[in-house]
Amino acid sequence: MKQHDKAPFSDTIWDERETWSRDRIESFQLDALRHQLQRVGQTSTHYRKVFADHGFQPGDFKSFADLRKLPFTRKSDYVAGLAAEPPFGNLAAVQPGEAVRVHFSSGTTAAPAPVLWTQADIDRWADLYARYLYAQGLRRGDVFQCMFNYAWFVGGLGATLAAQHLGALVIPASSGDTERQIDSIFHYGSRCVIGTPSFMAHMAEAAEKLGRDLTTSQVKMVCVGGEPGASIPGTRERIERQWGAKMFDCYGALECQPIGWDTALQLGPTLAEDFIYVEILHPDTQEPVADGERGVLVLTHLDKQACPLVRWWTGDMVVRDSGTAPDGRTHARLKGGVLGRADDMMIIRGVNLFPTAVEDIVRAFPGLSNEYLLVTDASVKDPKTGFLTGVKLRVEPASGEPSADLGERLSQRLREKLQVRFHVEVVPTGTLPRTVHKAKRVIHE
Repeated sequence: MKQHDKAPFSDTIWDERETWSRDRIESFQLDALRHQLQRVGQTSTHYRKVFADHGFQPGDFKSFADLRKLPFTRKSDYVAGLAAEPPFGNLAAVQPGEAVRVHFSSGTTAAPAPVLWTQADIDRWADLYARYLYAQGLRRGDVFQCMFNYAWFVGGLGATLAAQHLGALVIPASSGDTERQIDSIFHYGSRCVIGTPSFMAHMAEAAEKLGRDLTTSQVKMVCVGGEPGASIPGTRERIERQWGAKMFDCYGALECQPIGWDTALQLGPTLAEDFIYVEILHPDTQEPVADGERGVLVLTHLDKQACPLVRWWTGDMVVRDSGTAPDGRTHARLKGGVLGRADDMMIIRGVNLFPTAVEDIVRAFPGLSNEYLLVTDASVKDPKTGFLTGVKLRVEPASGEPSADLGERLSQRLREKLQVRFHVEVVPTGTLPRTVHKAKRVIHE
């Protein structure tokens, strides 16, 4: 796929697939799954064994329900596959000589895991990203400043390829040198910036300290990914106010790029249903849940070549809306984005609490900086059972000395909204860690 070789379907739609009827989407998915499962069963050592162990014959696949005869693929399976067939693992469905690129996980919970890509995978990736950037408002000739990290992180090159494919002028700035980033935004007239929510919040604070008003820049689109943020109302409102621009959620994962991104309507990430088949399952029973109900997102690639996944358990809690959007797009959306991770959920005296719910309140609370930290230590645990009885929350004022009752007022607001007891610690401005990449918001002391 050459740069600029594709014309948009319309003034607002990049690809006609975005407006397919639900029947056509499902027909396409069924046909694609038949071919994909056949190929995966032949070329991936891991899936060939999984299919055999479960008596699954790809040729017998007739309906979406048949897919549920197969087990989930989890991160632990991927890691085990790397050990079984180093260095690229037994889930790979191509030989290394057929791949043209490898990207790696961050390695925060295990050794960095490689994921292979063929040229077809990269072309598909770039076109899907371009589709979403177009839906958010990026156009040919716009200046696109990419502030995702390029060192090992998958997002930087993907966003760069997509913007180039669309025809934008790309500044590959990466995620360092904050003052130069700000200078570039004003000097070159960047219309769209992309990075993690943490870095966008950091940029806003830095610009204010430098006396630069980002709301007077030409930035109209703040695209974010890599961590929750854009779909959290409090975070979105704060960063949109600081930048004077609309903020868009760009949801993906190394193993599955992309999953879904916001459109200009900001109704929640629109799923790439011609690229992935989506299941939303109850976290305990693992049975399908209806639209509007929370469940874990499970994904199957429809045409990924190098490292295809079948029933990938993302661990992300979401709510699906399959209704047609007002702009005519028919692919389902994730209302509220990623609501939290099934394994990040804390249970405090019977109340389920996701860190994203705390962020929504903290980011909307007046007088606080962008930073916060949730702490679970002995002071908020039952000494006999070890169960959580509350949560410790560290925040800092936006500037200067905080009001004497800041912590008390925030604690009361959190208790009213979330029905959980919070021990709020107000620390001096600048105390909490800043990051230019993915922020760690929960620590165990």
